[in-house]
Amino acid sequence: MKGSGTDGRPRVAFFGSPAFALPVLDAIRAEFEVVLVVAQPDKPVGRGLKLTPPPVAAHAAALGLPLAQPRKLRGNAAFEAQLRGCGADVAVTCAYGKILPGSLLAVPRFGFLNTHTSLLPAYRGAAPIQWALIRGETVTGTTIMQTDEGMDTGPLLLQESLPIAPEWTALELADALATQAARLIVSALHQLPSLTPTAQDESRATHAPLLVKEDGFVRWQESAQAVLDRHRGVAAWPQTTAFVGGVRLKLAGLSVVADQSEETGQVIRADGDALIVACGAGAVRIQTLQPEARKPQAAAQWWQAQGQPPRFDLWEPQQP
Repeated sequence: MKGSGTDGRPRVAFFGSPAFALPVLDAIRAEFEVVLVVAQPDKPVGRGLKLTPPPVAAHAAALGLPLAQPRKLRGNAAFEAQLRGCGADVAVTCAYGKILPGSLLAVPRFGFLNTHTSLLPAYRGAAPIQWALIRGETVTGTTIMQTDEGMDTGPLLLQESLPIAPEWTALELADALATQAARLIVSALHQLPSLTPTAQDESRATHAPLLVKEDGFVRWQESAQAVLDRHRGVAAWPQTTAFVGGVRLKLAGLSVVADQSEETGQVIRADGDALIVACGAGAVRIQTLQPEARKPQAAAQWWQAQGQPPRFDLWEPQQP
């Protein structure tokens, strides 16, 4: 069964919202006809709360592509009719951010394909990039899956692994995965309908929920490597946060060092402009600190100005 485009290629409806999805949209657009772009509604942004379209919506508008931004999907007969009327043979989702109801999934004859940034069934959910780093993974990848009504539970179509460079944060890993996802979805679309779906192994499923601010708090009781891995995973948001005497600080420029102390969270020494702080095993070097409502400064400079407090507060789950 061939696509309904003039050259036999499938016509595509694209669902995505953040900047991460832009390389995927552009890669599809370069080789296939994109008959509809669907993004989340405009949202207030910044101090002025200016109503701002998500990056995919702004990009589609600039390109003159048909654009829809429905506020809801379930029970939205008008949007379902728009999707049906656009003539898409297949829909592709990439970081769209909403669960799709079964009534929509059945509209394109090849259904919906999702680009997911993990090797499913590992790291199902909204933040697979961040949690792969927090959990210390050294390899991740991209999965092209057939979307069903579950949370990343549909059958697998294509997968490709990606080694994680030890210096990458969530920002660099996201860039690498966006490039990989763009290439892999184009390959999948060229292979329609010959791809063979493979059911996921539920016994191997893990989850990657949305981050919350608390996920950025340093767990000094963990190993230095675990502290660094969390720092890499929360680099985009909420960033790394620690407390000294109840004062909230943003930390940056972390690395693992060989120093060790018996007291977790203890400031072992200054190292030039940096501080060496003991973890549950090993220690980390902190290059800069940023107190609330102030500019970042050299960690040792701040520490000395505060009278050289002996340790960082240990994180507790109930800490605000």
